[in-house]
Amino acid sequence: MKTDDLVTLLASRAPAVDRRGPARRFALAWVAGLGGALLLMILLLGVRPDIAEAARVPTFWFRLVYASAIAAAALWVTSRLARPGVRVGGAWAVLATPVALGWVAMAWVLAHAAPGTHLPLILGHTWRVCPILIAVLAMPAFVAMLWAVRGMAPVRPRLAGAAVGLLAGATGTVAYCLHCPEMAPPFWSTWYLLGMLIPAALGTLAGPRALRW
Repeated sequence: MKTDDLVTLLASRAPAVDRRGPARRFALAWVAGLGGALLLMILLLGVRPDIAEAARVPTFWFRLVYASAIAAAALWVTSRLARPGVRVGGAWAVLATPVALGWVAMAWVLAHAAPGTHLPLILGHTWRVCPILIAVLAMPAFVAMLWAVRGMAPVRPRLAGAAVGLLAGATGTVAYCLHCPEMAPPFWSTWYLLGMLIPAALGTLAGPRALRW
């Protein structure tokens, strides 16, 4: 048998590639991660008792959109880093946009705040525990997304691990928003972001080993 005939034979017997497989894999992992974060939040912290009243305040939704937008952008970045030869490109700018808007909101609030209230607005009442709690809630999504990315053969495992960690942190933050009593933009644009960066740092360290193929 000639080489060309062998190649043709092998190609004709190759199974069809499921183009929707990666999307389903990522969706399954993220939904599982969000579900795990919500379950941990309910079991460990509990939903804030005045959530019905808090939901009437615009800043409640601003911070939820903030975390959700970072999660969506981080998912986009992660999905691109997971595939060999795919450039991230403008996804970085999309990821940076909600972070920058959070800082703009913080600057606006602090610029109009009364003297002596700037530090309390930034620290709130829970700054010591907020980033740690977010990092804890991020763990289900962190594990699930590492599984999803590992199956996609990433060629930049350290950067992909960082993106996975940031996505997990943002997912944990979405769940944490249902518990956290802090509403001021100077607080959540600072400490929520720090909470997201903890699993991102963990992903940076774990990526070369956890995503090796």
